[in-house]
Amino acid sequence: MEVKILHLIDGAKQARGLTVIIDVFRAFSVACYAFGNGARKIISVGDIDLAYKLKKENPGYLLIGERGGKKPKGFDYGNSPTQIENVDFTDKTIIQTTSAGTQGIANATNADEIITGGFVNAEAIINYIKKQNPEEVSLVAMGDVSIADEDALCAEYIKNAIENKANDFSEIVNHLRGYRSAHKFFDPAIDWAPERDFDLCLSLDRFNFVLKVVPYNKDHVFLRKI
Repeated sequence: MEVKILHLIDGAKQARGLTVIIDVFRAFSVACYAFGNGARKIISVGDIDLAYKLKKENPGYLLIGERGGKKPKGFDYGNSPTQIENVDFTDKTIIQTTSAGTQGIANATNADEIITGGFVNAEAIINYIKKQNPEEVSLVAMGDVSIADEDALCAEYIKNAIENKANDFSEIVNHLRGYRSAHKFFDPAIDWAPERDFDLCLSLDRFNFVLKVVPYNKDHVFLRKI
């Protein structure tokens, strides 16, 4: 098994084999919390206009996501696990669009299979990869406009575990607490990134499932809990 770590949208475009799109802060952590609270399906779209269109056609669907970190106008929830931590999503269909994570899915067109995740379901991802035992694994650390340590470190964590190498998660958390992409969580002036998001996104192995990308049509896909 060959395991590669790739970065950003260009990395998603290069991904081959079993591909893991990683977005720790916060898209695919949010997706896990939504499924953990009973969501039936998450439709993942890259284009926000398509998200609005789907909502108009399906008023019962919920809009979750962000642009520039903030909840877009008309969305039910932002890209924050704190906002949805105690929300009952039983049998709900969610439309999710974000600046990084969902863009990775949209651009990983050469992958044989796509799953998503972060630290919150890292062990489930590791076990799934080992069970599938593909020839090639692409771990895509999405970042945003530049490489983000939380996604790169998550990719390294998964790769190390697959290769039976040691990980020190407490060291990762301590590093990320002072890292630039986490600053927003500790700035009281930024109301769209509560401090609790940091802890929820780094709640290691909180969920024991993998989210698999399933094609729906040419415009979007949905995430299925497996």
